[in-house]
Amino acid sequence: METNSLLDLCRWMQNTASGTAIRESIWVFPVLDAVHVWSLGLFFGTVAVFDLRLLGVGLRREPVSEVARRLLPWTAAGFACMAASGGLLFWSEPMKCYGSTAFRVKLAAMILAGVNALAFHLTTYRGVAAWDETRATPGTARLAGFVSLALWVCVVVSGRLVGYRL
Repeated sequence: METNSLLDLCRWMQNTASGTAIRESIWVFPVLDAVHVWSLGLFFGTVAVFDLRLLGVGLRREPVSEVARRLLPWTAAGFACMAASGGLLFWSEPMKCYGSTAFRVKLAAMILAGVNALAFHLTTYRGVAAWDETRATPGTARLAGFVSLALWVCVVVSGRLVGYRL
């Protein structure tokens, strides 16, 4: 099968046996959806705790590097489960997602959140030793934390709106 566009790819995915099986299963789709929501909670919860530390709102007595060290394994596990379950959910309903403005907003916010995290870790976080134990983190760290929280809230809200066909 030759795919000429993203729409063609989505049409092909929609008609695969595996996509149909997930979509029409009485158990598989709901279980995947539950895993996706649970893992999103784990991922977003750990990201929010770290971002709030960057903002100086919580855990101000804990070094930033220690908060990161404790949370990163949980964040990674949440992300892995969220990405796997989300990928399978997308595979089961690609045409619904293709036509959804909310889904496009969700993807854009996820990409921007990834760029924000990468930029933070390649720049500001490299100098964490200088500000690790201060209650007030540098402005660039606070900005990265704020942007991260805002983008992940956008992902969660727009993700919920996909279910309402927006």
